[in-house]
Amino acid sequence: MHPHITRVRLSRLALALAPLLLGACASLSPDEGMAPLQSTARQQLQAELQTARTPQDQDRIAARVAELLRQPLSADSAVQMALLNNRGLQAGFQSLGIADAERVQASRLPNPGFRLGRLKQGEEREIERTLGLDLGALISLPLRRQQAQQSLVAQQREVALQMLALAADTRKAFYEAVAAQQIAAYRHDAREAAQAAAELARRMQQAGNWSALDQAREQGFLAEARLGALQAELAQGRARERLARLLGLASPDALQLPDRLPALPAQVEAPPDIERQALQGRLDLQAARARMEASARGLGLSRVTRFVDVLELDLKRNSASEAPRQTGVELGFEIPLFDWGEARVARAEAQYLQDAHLAAQAVIEARSELREAYQGYRSAHELARHYRDELLPLARRVSEEQLLRYNGMFIGVFELLADARTQIGTVSASIEALRDFWIARADLDLALVGRPALAPAVAPAPSNSARGAAH
Repeated sequence: MHPHITRVRLSRLALALAPLLLGACASLSPDEGMAPLQSTARQQLQAELQTARTPQDQDRIAARVAELLRQPLSADSAVQMALLNNRGLQAGFQSLGIADAERVQASRLPNPGFRLGRLKQGEEREIERTLGLDLGALISLPLRRQQAQQSLVAQQREVALQMLALAADTRKAFYEAVAAQQIAAYRHDAREAAQAAAELARRMQQAGNWSALDQAREQGFLAEARLGALQAELAQGRARERLARLLGLASPDALQLPDRLPALPAQVEAPPDIERQALQGRLDLQAARARMEASARGLGLSRVTRFVDVLELDLKRNSASEAPRQTGVELGFEIPLFDWGEARVARAEAQYLQDAHLAAQAVIEARSELREAYQGYRSAHELARHYRDELLPLARRVSEEQLLRYNGMFIGVFELLADARTQIGTVSASIEALRDFWIARADLDLALVGRPALAPAVAPAPSNSARGAAH
């Protein structure tokens, strides 16, 4: 063959392989795919992310956590601490590094193989040198690269959802812990009032000015107050432990919480654009679409490699002791005699259809979850406002009237103490209603960008004593 013709063909081959060679130069991302998550954290949570890959990274995170713990937490600072210190989320960040490495691996050209053989017959010897390349992997390289890229995008969406769910859970745990602390304080006041009433009743019964029945009633009130205080302390301990777990703390002892929940907003926000939010803003839908696109890439790859899954190109060079040197090209491939690849194609088709149906179902569920979350948010606001604007002012008014009657000696101290217990019960119920509002707000915030864990936002009904005070 003429040397000029050989150079022309090699040049054309190099031009044809140029896109593959450029794609094979793909390298690992400096941030291991964290950029989209950091953008989401800043836009949706007004918080910063930091991965813990080295001891120095962990020391910086520990210093930031210690700084946040030196002052009473807010919902926002609790979320920031959870994003930095929760080890489960840090494990999710490392999964991005795995997906990024798989993307780079899928973009690399297959390594050539080299075989060296030596044959000898009598005084004659033959040396065979073979340089081989897997053409099947080379042909399917673009599809494999695109599939790996889609898998990385889907993994980024899933870790972003994990991050947003952690932020929502942390907010709810924060509100539950603050509310439990408030309720425990009020239950402690109720126990103190009941204890004073029971002691006064005991002394009056000993002096013969109080019946045994009335004294037993006051003792029963004290027993109920002690039980309520114990239950409130247990709820407070559990709420603090749950918050500490989400924040990645070894103990809840370092937690400093505010004395009370944030005030109820004057107005609720306008309803979101359900269709737009469900189809554009939800990261779980974006992840479902990315999985479906990755399945579509996999289906195309399975069809391309259905008949020719192993295709090898070998460049041979033989030399013998007596014969002239031999060069040539050898092409090898599997014969689809038993496996025609229909099973791989059928599996890829089923996987694609499964992901397509799951994506369609996710859209339906997203719209419903948004409507449900907003309705829960509005209802919780109405309940909390009812306590704030009607029940609490009415209970205070009744208490003031009872105090005037007591000062005028129209009622005794026990009636006054009973009214104090009633007011504390009403305040406890109002705290729970306000807590449920903020939890419903956290659910709505998550429903706008991901899948929330919705719970009925219904404040507990006031006790019989509270209803009696209202009348």
